[in-house]
Amino acid sequence: MPTKCTLPAPKAKQYYKSISYETLVASWLMNDGWEVFMPLTDHGMKTDVLISDGKTYYRIQVKSLDSPEENSVVECKWGNAKIDYVVYFSRCRSWGYIAPPFQGRRKLNHAQHVRFHQEQRNFIKAFNKS
Repeated sequence: MPTKCTLPAPKAKQYYKSISYETLVASWLMNDGWEVFMPLTDHGMKTDVLISDGKTYYRIQVKSLDSPEENSVVECKWGNAKIDYVVYFSRCRSWGYIAPPFQGRRKLNHAQHVRFHQEQRNFIKAFNKS
C-alpha cells in the first residue's frame, strides 16, 4: 500500500480542494452527455468548466464553502466575467447550490438558487432546473 510521506503546502492543498470540486462537476456533466472542457487557467475569464451540447457553450464557475449553513451569504467573485452558472459545494455537508451569476452579495439559499445533494443524479436534476 502506498504511503504519503510529505504533506502539501497550504496553497497547494487549497488548490487540490478547489480542483477536486471542479473535476467532480466535469465528471457528472460528462456522464450526462455534455461535452466538457476544463481551461488550464481561469483567472481572466473566471471559467472553471466549459460545457457544450454541440451548439451552445456554457461557462461554469465552481466554488466551495467551509460553512454548514445554507443561509450563508455568498458574494460575486467573478466581477463582470461572462459566466452562465455558479456551482457552490459545502465542504462540511453533502449539499450544494447551482446559481445564476449575480452581482454583490446574497444568501446561498436565495430563491433563484437550486439546491442539490452531492451525488450525480441529484446534481443533474438540479442543473436541468437551473
